[in-house]
Amino acid sequence: MCEVIPLLDSSLVGSILESKISSDRKNQMSQTLNRFDLDDWIASLAEAGWRMAEIGASEGAAGNLSVCLDAHVELAPRLPICKPYNLPVAVPALAGMTVLVSGSGRRLREVKQAPYENLGAVVIGPDGLNGWLHTAACCRFVRPTSEFNSHLMVHQDQMKRSPSSSHVLIHAQPVNLTYLSHLEVYQDTTYLSRQLVRWQPETIINFPRGIGVLPFQMPGSEALMAASVMALRDYALIVWSKHGVMARSASGFEHAVDLIEYAETAARYEVYNLVLGNRATGLTPDELGQIASAFGIPQQHLF
Repeated sequence: MCEVIPLLDSSLVGSILESKISSDRKNQMSQTLNRFDLDDWIASLAEAGWRMAEIGASEGAAGNLSVCLDAHVELAPRLPICKPYNLPVAVPALAGMTVLVSGSGRRLREVKQAPYENLGAVVIGPDGLNGWLHTAACCRFVRPTSEFNSHLMVHQDQMKRSPSSSHVLIHAQPVNLTYLSHLEVYQDTTYLSRQLVRWQPETIINFPRGIGVLPFQMPGSEALMAASVMALRDYALIVWSKHGVMARSASGFEHAVDLIEYAETAARYEVYNLVLGNRATGLTPDELGQIASAFGIPQQHLF
């Protein structure tokens, strides 16, 4: 049982934020507040983590998840412990928002059974440089995921470019897709995308622009963060070569999970075909064209 021991009254945090955020911003937040149920978001995040583990995309403590909520969320009933937190990067555009995130070193498969041991929430302060980390008494981590810098910067970029009430990110390590990224020829966005969209009609429908591929960058580095921000402007899912994938969605965790499943299934077909000596050709360019035409997909460069 997770004991509730408050260290800092969350109402104090709320009053600090309210004194700093403009009246227009406060009005916008109050209008969206009723759309954010913390329990629902925790359950959704936990289910996504469970599914990543279920498909073999989150071994051990690999992988991380977060959702940025454009609202003040009542955290005290579930995450009563509140401590000052220095953000790893400056995200002034997220001031006043709440980011629910998995903890560093935690297993995604365990979030579902013990959510308060494995996740926390960061409320972004008015300056975008500092904030407050909310956890439960049974919390088993010291800080959010080591790739929190990438999460924060992608959330900021996406919510500035396409304002929404929430934005979700999942980093996972699906085996087949990650394996392909170890092969030099697949470390190219166009080549990987063309090879994968040919296996199922759903692939081109869900990835009309293809799948982005980044060269290997040190996990948690500024270089990986910067490259991810730029790539995710064009693609809903990107491959971190020799590492894993990152998927984004403004529609919730289920959609981000779906994207990873579609991409990993296509990669499984591709690996099977490699093992069998490239015996199958998949959907032909003409067949892909028919699918694109039927579903109003304008991009033709993939076939």
